[in-house]
Amino acid sequence: MIQIGQDYLRDSGFTQHQYIMFRHHDAGHPHLHILVNRIGYDGKVLSDSNDFARCEGILRRLEKKYNLAEVISSRQARERAMTKNEMEMMKRTNDPSVKMWLKTAIKKALEDNPGMTAQEFVRVLERKSINLLFNQASTGYVRGISYGYDGFLVTGSKLGNDFKWTAIKNRIDYEQERDRAIIHQTNARTKSLNPNLLENSKQVSTIKQRDRTARQHNSGDPISETTRGLSLASLLDSNSNRDNIHADHQPFLDAKSLAVRRKRKKRKGRRL
Repeated sequence: MIQIGQDYLRDSGFTQHQYIMFRHHDAGHPHLHILVNRIGYDGKVLSDSNDFARCEGILRRLEKKYNLAEVISSRQARERAMTKNEMEMMKRTNDPSVKMWLKTAIKKALEDNPGMTAQEFVRVLERKSINLLFNQASTGYVRGISYGYDGFLVTGSKLGNDFKWTAIKNRIDYEQERDRAIIHQTNARTKSLNPNLLENSKQVSTIKQRDRTARQHNSGDPISETTRGLSLASLLDSNSNRDNIHADHQPFLDAKSLAVRRKRKKRKGRRL
């Protein structure tokens, strides 16, 4: 396992970097964790651009090289795996996460009603209190689908390939022109019944965009991110890293609040 870990580091570009490698026995399969310093001995910071995709490619090659169980790529996975946070929550509450519940409910609806029309698909899920929000262009073309439940909104891609619109439309009786009005009415109904769904979605999108911008801006700053934890067995738990937005994330401050903060800092400076 040490050799596998060293191969991973080499293929990832960590050839002149400090690292700690340790084995965990807290799961049913042996696995490694690697903590590596992105700052090399030459003082340069290794870029983390597109690291999730690169990591997956390296792990797939290592699986073949060492005859390990081959894991399907996240792009090919029909369902997204549970994140670490979801598993911990299920242990605490003994209840499935909203994502897990949605996947089960949608799968059952499709299995129990093969060949149903788009209108029937909407009605079946709405009876389960699942509100649908389609990404519909002005031409009527649908690019994607999101599922809302109990104040929670998630895109089909976050649940897995089986829940994307490209897969859903092939399992139901859907025609763009015929169902154009139905899709539009469904969107209007979802927006009127659950205005917070859209607002929460916009806030999460804004937070993600701001975080991405900050990471890109600080990518060359050694202080911004000196270490990065890598898990060889679980693909770095990429779903959790990408999707997890903390509930206590600080909101944007308005001009008045910023001014008050600046005054407080100035006062502290005078006392010093």
